[in-house]
Amino acid sequence: MTRVAAVDCGTNSIRLLVADANPETGELVDLDRRMVIVRLGQGVDRTGRLAPEALQRTFAACREYAAVIKEYGAERLRFVATSASRDAENRDEFVRGVLDILGVEPEVISGDQEAEFSFTGATRELAGREDLARPFLVVDIGGGSTEFVVGDAHVRAARSVDVGCVRMTERHLVHEGRVSDPPTEAETAAMRADIERALDLAEETVPLREARTLVGLAGSVTTLSAIHQDLPEYDSAAIHHSRIPYARVREITGWLLRSTHAERAAIPSMHPGRVDVIGAGALVLQSIMERVGAEEVVVSEHDILDGIAWSVA
Repeated sequence: MTRVAAVDCGTNSIRLLVADANPETGELVDLDRRMVIVRLGQGVDRTGRLAPEALQRTFAACREYAAVIKEYGAERLRFVATSASRDAENRDEFVRGVLDILGVEPEVISGDQEAEFSFTGATRELAGREDLARPFLVVDIGGGSTEFVVGDAHVRAARSVDVGCVRMTERHLVHEGRVSDPPTEAETAAMRADIERALDLAEETVPLREARTLVGLAGSVTTLSAIHQDLPEYDSAAIHHSRIPYARVREITGWLLRSTHAERAAIPSMHPGRVDVIGAGALVLQSIMERVGAEEVVVSEHDILDGIAWSVA
């Protein structure tokens, strides 16, 4: 076993996994897995820069993670930064801050690398499942981007496109600093048109319709699973490898886009940082399922973070 630490810093959240990994057996044993919503991508789509307050929230989370990594005595650490820091003019400021706190330089990876990690993390433990047809289509719906990966044992094609729950919310639902509560039909239609254009781009590279099993990753998808199951609180064990029929995805998405902030916040499994962006994330998932004709989505709690850990091990 090798004790490793992996950090995934995305547009909406920063997550840590400390685990013992055995590459020979394919076993990855979680020791600590946690997430903080830092909204690093706040305003990036509009300004092209990382906001000072967003950087401070992210650095505070890094200091918390540094203490956890030290406590467990991880031998190796890899810090991967995704969409928001890839797009920002002042990303050097972000890199310096992380290096000072954690002692490693964050790797601002490409969308294709992000997709590779997501696929490995999501499918490594599904390889032996006879009830799941191949090839897999893994979709990682993040805050700023969504990754599409088709493959079986290995990746066949991958593409990252700039639609995510935060980016779509800020682009279409925020006016004068306030989020529409709830969105108008016109705003939802504009958001949907943006998503469809992104799916057209993804299909130029990735044969989406050839997939036989859709695997959904990240907070928008896992939160939909929690809502579908009517969980009294967020429960990773109940969510991992659960399945949501298309009809329920459509039903829940419709409700989320008609609901108010207070109604969404009252959902017991809803993380406070997702209340205003969950509708956009759900609409991305619904649009993908309609494009590929998926009857259900298999939900995975194992994703890019696990893929990063395996790359370290």
